[in-house]
Amino acid sequence: MTRLRLRVAGGALGALATIFLTAAHAHEAPKAQSKSEQSKPEQHEHHDEGGLKLSERQIAAGNFAIREATAGTLSKRIVVPGTIVPSGEHFAKVSVRLLGTVAELRKRLGDTVREGDVLAIIESREVADAKSEYLAARVAFELQETLFNRSKSLFESKVSSENDFLRAKTLYEDMRIKFDVARQKLFALGLTGDQIAELPKQPVESLRLQELRAPMSGRIAERRVDLGSLVGREGQESELFVIVDSRVVWAELALPAADLAVIREGQQISVQPGSGAEPLPATIMFVSPLLDKDTRLARVVASVDNPSHVLRPGMFVTAHIPFQQIHADVVVPKSAVQSVEGQSAVFVRTSDGFEPRKIVTGREDSKSFEVTSGLTPGDRIATANTFVLKADLGRGEAGHAH
Repeated sequence: MTRLRLRVAGGALGALATIFLTAAHAHEAPKAQSKSEQSKPEQHEHHDEGGLKLSERQIAAGNFAIREATAGTLSKRIVVPGTIVPSGEHFAKVSVRLLGTVAELRKRLGDTVREGDVLAIIESREVADAKSEYLAARVAFELQETLFNRSKSLFESKVSSENDFLRAKTLYEDMRIKFDVARQKLFALGLTGDQIAELPKQPVESLRLQELRAPMSGRIAERRVDLGSLVGREGQESELFVIVDSRVVWAELALPAADLAVIREGQQISVQPGSGAEPLPATIMFVSPLLDKDTRLARVVASVDNPSHVLRPGMFVTAHIPFQQIHADVVVPKSAVQSVEGQSAVFVRTSDGFEPRKIVTGREDSKSFEVTSGLTPGDRIATANTFVLKADLGRGEAGHAH
């Protein structure tokens, strides 16, 4: 058939012309090649014998994450589900142990507080009576202490009798006990030592008011009271606030008895909040000596630093617990390995693209393969999007078949 020369505009018409030309050539009888044509190597736009030709721009656009094959460590690990809960050392319920009403609320839901910040002001006749009793006992004790010291001095100077000294000592001890009892009552109502020491300096009208302070730094996670609410009803403790510091949380795990032999308290593990999220380091802090009678699982608690607040109480996580470390001379990520002609292979970077290199894999963990032959340390390989290279290789082989 006579050779055709066509100049066709782009677009659909150009594509159509290409189809017709291809069909025409398909019906031509094969011609004998000259010796010069036979010796000429085959040329392919993106695929040559045993490799893939790609430009630097194509390689950059493919995001193949090229890196050197190196020695590494394979980790045998246990994978178990878990739940994030507040840390016991970073969680506080703020309660009052007196009967009264909420006169003032200083903090709202979601506010960040520091240890010692005033959360609310409680107005209470009970606390007013206790403070008054303490102040009276304090004055009486200080007076009796002065009289006792004077009586002791007179007795030692043999100016007064022993009976006068013993009488003064008895009154002094009685006042001291009453003073201590009044002070302990204030402690029971929630006052601190510093607050009690400041009472003599406060005006009388403020004695009925009691400050409720934050016992730790954190954030107000719950506020269970409103302005004017009655608290401490029937002498029972009332919980007003919940403070949580989520910079440290706990991961609660449940492990079968068979896995307990390979874990220990203080062991480093990782906790992953989602399938695509970065794992966070954690430390096992508690392994229960008891098994749940129904599930036959043991409770394991790990402490997780959570400075960016990625983990939230109630969130489900996956814990990876390594229990065996294996050294290997060549380790590659599983994402680098593809099946080519029924064998494992990686794509090695060459001067003009990539070439598939068949390898033999050995041991493995959840992320990596050991390579026992076919690859040496220092070989640069693609570790991401290798399925694209495999697909391109398959298209090139299909072109050779025709």
